[in-house]
Amino acid sequence: MKKVELTVGYIPLLDSAPLLMAQEMGFAAQEGLDLSFEKAPSWSSLRDMLAFGRVDAAHMLAPVPVALSLGLGGALPPLHAAMTTSVNGNVIGVSISLAEKMRSNGATLDFRDATSIGHAMMTSKGARLRIGVPFPFSMHAELLYYWLSALGYAAPQGLEIRTVPPPLMANAVASGEIDAFCVGEPWGSIAVERGYGELILPTSAIWNFAPEKILAMRKDWIADRSELAQRLIRAVWRAGRWLSDPDSHTTATEILSRKDVLNVSREVIDRTLSGQLIVNQRGEERHVPNFIEFHKGAATFPWKSQAAWIAQRMATRLGFEPSGAMSTARDVFRTDLYRKALAETTAALPGASEKVEGAIDQPEPAASAKGSLILERDRFFDGAVFDLYAEGCS
Repeated sequence: MKKVELTVGYIPLLDSAPLLMAQEMGFAAQEGLDLSFEKAPSWSSLRDMLAFGRVDAAHMLAPVPVALSLGLGGALPPLHAAMTTSVNGNVIGVSISLAEKMRSNGATLDFRDATSIGHAMMTSKGARLRIGVPFPFSMHAELLYYWLSALGYAAPQGLEIRTVPPPLMANAVASGEIDAFCVGEPWGSIAVERGYGELILPTSAIWNFAPEKILAMRKDWIADRSELAQRLIRAVWRAGRWLSDPDSHTTATEILSRKDVLNVSREVIDRTLSGQLIVNQRGEERHVPNFIEFHKGAATFPWKSQAAWIAQRMATRLGFEPSGAMSTARDVFRTDLYRKALAETTAALPGASEKVEGAIDQPEPAASAKGSLILERDRFFDGAVFDLYAEGCS
């Protein structure tokens, strides 16, 4: 059977691995697909490449299709999230000078305590803190806003969030353009390697199991080519399952480090996959359980409650009516398509399409049509929970 060629857009981040490995490890071929990849320089350019049909699908920030559904980001064709492709995987770092000032003020940078580290970062800067994020509509931005507002800091008082493409984040710190950053790996570790910054917190310390990237497709493309979309979902799901196996890490590291893929040292990729990060030039290490997850705990399920959380955060910050925004956003995360694609596989599909976010303190079993499904700890750092129905979404 002749393979169907699909073009997929991505940005060179470790969390693009499920799409890249789908092709490299033959999971796409199993579905009769041949994937080619187009690297984008920024998230805005990748969004536009997908919206205008230059690529068929893309590795995308989870909030981007939600933002478009709310009319944010321009008059572009609607995009949908066919599946989540990764959970967590981001780090927060600061310049060397700010890290030293935080320590001199008595901060213990243990890589765990989001409350004390957040206060130390904000009070040690003194003047307005400039934080770089890859895109305005990103989990980087949403988690930063959530974290700092919960601690009593909110833009524009003492906080300025700037957009910096991931590959340029280290240079932005070095030039003094920003004081701190929130970015996906490997770009935080690269800032450390170059001696420009120090990592102070993983974003999983803010929300333990936050959706990060999705497999995005145009809404009309899904409608016209639903069967192809399902084949791509299955290929990426199998790649994520393969990546989640520690025995696969050596092979994955060798492939991802190549110049034509991520062009990053094997050591950085291996540390990220294992959650063993070097956080400063002194070589101090921190281990982060579930630092990045591609499969375990229903990591690839596009929970409608997570789309609603993103919409509520955006609406509250930007002056929209929250309940309507949440209702609109729920339709963007395509649990229906995901379920249909994986119905005949061994995937343990959740019985519900939404859940109370932040309510799971320890891994616990969840209802599933087949197989056993264990959901991972998903607490917010401040103990809050998000119930979309209690928030007024019908």
